[in-house]
Amino acid sequence: MSRAAALPIEPGVDTSGALVNPDLAPIQPSGRSWSLWHFAALWVAMSVCIPTYMLAAGMVASGMNWWQSLSAVFLGNAIVLVPMVVNGHAGARYGIPFPVFARASFGTRGAHVPALLRAVVACGWFGIQTWIGGLALNVLLSLAWPGWRELGGAWAFMGYGLSHYLAFGLFWMANMAFAWSGTESIKWLESLAAPFLIAMGIGLLVWATRQVGGVGEMLGGAERLVAEAPRGGRAFWIGTFVPWLTAMVGFWATLALNIPDFTRYARSQADQAIGQTVGLLTTMPLFAFIGIAVTSATVLLYGEAIWNPIDLVERIATGGRAWMGIAAMFAVVVATLSTNIAANVVAPANTFANLAPRTISFRAGGTIAGVIGVVILPWKLLDAYQTWLLSYSGLLGAAGGVLIADYLIVRRGVLDLDGLYRSDGPYAYSGGVNRRAILALGAGVAVALAGLADPRLRFLFDGAWFSAGAVAFLAYATLMCEPDLA
Repeated sequence: MSRAAALPIEPGVDTSGALVNPDLAPIQPSGRSWSLWHFAALWVAMSVCIPTYMLAAGMVASGMNWWQSLSAVFLGNAIVLVPMVVNGHAGARYGIPFPVFARASFGTRGAHVPALLRAVVACGWFGIQTWIGGLALNVLLSLAWPGWRELGGAWAFMGYGLSHYLAFGLFWMANMAFAWSGTESIKWLESLAAPFLIAMGIGLLVWATRQVGGVGEMLGGAERLVAEAPRGGRAFWIGTFVPWLTAMVGFWATLALNIPDFTRYARSQADQAIGQTVGLLTTMPLFAFIGIAVTSATVLLYGEAIWNPIDLVERIATGGRAWMGIAAMFAVVVATLSTNIAANVVAPANTFANLAPRTISFRAGGTIAGVIGVVILPWKLLDAYQTWLLSYSGLLGAAGGVLIADYLIVRRGVLDLDGLYRSDGPYAYSGGVNRRAILALGAGVAVALAGLADPRLRFLFDGAWFSAGAVAFLAYATLMCEPDLA
């Protein structure tokens, strides 16, 4: 049984219905223990990860300099923070997870649509992050025991040896252990990981600064990372900056939807709002800067840009600093684990539980997500994660537009808590589906995809999260004024 099942449930909610189980039921105020620090730690631990470290690599390769890249990172996070705090408000006020929150706008059955959109992406990211963590663990074990990589001899599958798959399996089991232990164990992990990861990141930055002779030399090296491409003018801002800004928003667009899965445990609205703001807007730009700065130092030290921190740590360790390499690689493993658990396990676990509350618990849902993360062959998707950001952000922007329009404009922050768990309640709509929400979602997605049909409309796809979200928001708010469509 998950930790959520042991928490006090809001009085008056029938826990015997087909739409509820102990993991989906609203948490009573006495069971909400997450403080401002816990939310800040959550975002610190999630932001400090390999994709964040490497995020600026694609931006720099497209012609953006270091400060333009960091501007895109900060602005993208500031934008996505708005729907995150709004949707988080519902979780904190009513103690409900994301799939239940989505019932208000999409219907008791229609809520499966946005929830599954979120869950499918999370399963993909879970596989990718677990493979990344397995690669880091493989290097860590190799540094501690040189014979590790010799396991299996010359055997290989899809280009990887036995040690890679053993490390992947071990890291997968570590993720599942936290999924099976429930949300309280995740809070514990994030709280412990946050200060450790910040210290390790700053330590890596200090090491690189000293190695190249100061910050000035390092930032000078950053200029050498930039590809030959225009850095200003309308073409640059529309053709380069906006797509990367959209990608940056898409980086956390998933969490902007399912953040109620965490804020349902908040002690107050201030705890979730301020905690998220402090944690996200400081850590993400800082760690992206560390990625740029340290990579620029590798150009001066090794004659090439080493963007992947796993490769860099291995280079450091083989250069006579084994202890430093082991410590840094351990930090990479912890960073990947803390990010993966919070960002890619909780959402699908609740979503799959919502599909069949009577038979699927949070623990079972997390296990399903873990299995899907393996069968998608994540090692084949590793190099495509930047493409993922652009491709799915439009869909999630449309779903977010509907949710926010419903909560802010239609409901004005007031939900019928008991009705969220009744198949014959105010959110049953027609057969459990609010067709207006589905239409608005489809309209937002269609507008974003229209950018692929005509080069003159390309900006709609490049800014998919913005275009899809705005259209879905306006469409839903308008359609909800037409009662005949219910």
